[in-house]
Amino acid sequence: MSDTRRRVKVYTLNEDRQWDDRGTGHVSSTFVERLKGISLLVRAESDGSLLLESKISPNTAYQKQQDTLIVWSEAENYDLALSFQEKAGCDEIWEKICQVQGKDPALEITQDPIDESEEERFEEMPETSHLVELPPCELARLEEIADLVTSVLSSPIRREKLALALMSEGYMKKLLQLFQVCEDLDNREGLHHLYEIVRGVLFLNKAALFEVMFSDDCIMDVVGCLEFDPSLVQPKKHREFLTKTAKFKEVIPITDSELRQKIHQTYRVQYIQDIILPTPSVFEENFLSTLTSFIFFNKVEIVSMLQEDEKFLTEVFAQLTDEATEDGKRRELVNFFKEFCAFSQTLQPQNRDAFFKTLANLGILPALEIVMGMDDLQVRAAATDIFSYLVEFSPSMVREFVMQEPQQTDDDVLLINVVIKQMICDSDPELGGAVQLMGLLRTLIDPENMLAPTNKTEKTEFLSFFYKYCMQVLTVPLLASTVDEKNCKDHFQTAQLLALILELLTFCVEHHTYHIKTYIMNKDLLRRVLVLMNSKHTFLALCALRFMRRIIGQKDEYYNRYIVKGNLFEPVINTLLDNGTRYNLLNSAIIELFEFIKEDIKSLIAHIIDNYYKALESIEYVQTFKGLKDYPDDEDEEDEDEEQSPRKRPRLGS
Repeated sequence: MSDTRRRVKVYTLNEDRQWDDRGTGHVSSTFVERLKGISLLVRAESDGSLLLESKISPNTAYQKQQDTLIVWSEAENYDLALSFQEKAGCDEIWEKICQVQGKDPALEITQDPIDESEEERFEEMPETSHLVELPPCELARLEEIADLVTSVLSSPIRREKLALALMSEGYMKKLLQLFQVCEDLDNREGLHHLYEIVRGVLFLNKAALFEVMFSDDCIMDVVGCLEFDPSLVQPKKHREFLTKTAKFKEVIPITDSELRQKIHQTYRVQYIQDIILPTPSVFEENFLSTLTSFIFFNKVEIVSMLQEDEKFLTEVFAQLTDEATEDGKRRELVNFFKEFCAFSQTLQPQNRDAFFKTLANLGILPALEIVMGMDDLQVRAAATDIFSYLVEFSPSMVREFVMQEPQQTDDDVLLINVVIKQMICDSDPELGGAVQLMGLLRTLIDPENMLAPTNKTEKTEFLSFFYKYCMQVLTVPLLASTVDEKNCKDHFQTAQLLALILELLTFCVEHHTYHIKTYIMNKDLLRRVLVLMNSKHTFLALCALRFMRRIIGQKDEYYNRYIVKGNLFEPVINTLLDNGTRYNLLNSAIIELFEFIKEDIKSLIAHIIDNYYKALESIEYVQTFKGLKDYPDDEDEEDEDEEQSPRKRPRLGS
């Protein structure tokens, strides 16, 4: 069994000041001949490859944060972090770093980073001149403290010195106690100074200070200080919001007090960053990088702790799918999972993979199948959001689940059919939910993401499943609306839905070839679609035309013979003639269709000439139909090709 004390994740800070996960492995400290010194080595637990090789430099500033993190910079704009599974492992490596640098392991930072622009001046200063001496923590000295904090922000060296001074002798806690005094006395001047002090301390960007400020007994006082912005006439009411308006709901009681505390802390710190603090200027944007990292690692820890608590998640799933669960309770449970999934999007790919695999193993997809079919609109909407996270994470995982369903359930309650029906029955006038669901269906039926080497038959098996069990459900509204021209429904919301369905079918024509071709022929689908050329909604007529254009674009003689036999150009040409000389998008799209056919689709050219030339020769505002009858006849081609000439082939059914 591997040593979990030494198990770490390696992170690097990217250009967007976000931490990228470089992998999980085991860390050791050893002498590396090539680097001429003791170095930190991390080997991947998966294959033993080297994730990190970093010499412990005597002059590098290493920081220990949150008991399980060691952070340092190796070069300009290249920050590294080791996140340990256990505190003991972090302490062990920290002691080794301090030993190499000759530092006391009790420190949380081994060096005072020096900005290059100040290094020369720093060396010339007397030893005492670069120490920051804080005034006594008294009410009468708040203005002096505020001026000091504000003055150091432009100097990296003085920021470091001030941070060290603030961490000594419980200075921050004493300051926050003064806040309570000022508020009791309604001392607005003192409260305004405390706002400047706390804001400035946050911009010092020091994890050790954050640990104090964001602890349970301090964080609400920090929020209180930040309510008294001197630029505002009246103070904000952030504490009132956090304590009264923002309610923490436990859908299932969380027994782990550390986890509950971490959730509260993360929410409040995120609130401070997103709501209370002003948007940092271009000069300040790096001042809060450690705050961003603090929130990030908290979220990683929360997701990990929830994943590991199988009893908690199992109970959530059990109540979610239990018919006896009250509607209000089920709504809360679904919203919990929605937030949980949204939370996971901040994680790095490996963390996210582990998260969704845990949900899959616990049965998230069967649970969604149940709740997506419920009448409660809020539950269905939240379930759709969860489903979208799962499809985005792994379309193959969703496909694998749905292909197993026909053995266990009726066609009507198959997960994909539930999704299709929800799309069809969307009550939103703008069809916002239907658009989202259509995008998810498109992802699931896209062969481009069916290339998993582990399952080479996935494409064939899934498309066969989809066309056998689901395609007829998808096309129900289309077939119902196109029985004949008189039955062509022109209700705007219906037209929008039909346009969405046609968009998906057009995608199928381009990407599914055999399956969709068989379906179109068997259902005479193109004829039904072309009924929509008569719609008063131009966007729907264009969708119908686009569907035909994509079919013709396949240059498939089976399709061509089907179009000729069914005389399917008639509704298109009627629309062109009805449009007259009006220059619009529909007119241009029809002209483009015939221009494409003129290039080299001989069987269709012959059919058009034989059946529609008289109607088309009168169109003179474009050159498309001029000389169409003079299109080269195949009689001049070689004898072996003569039998295949479209002009010599008898017209099929007219």
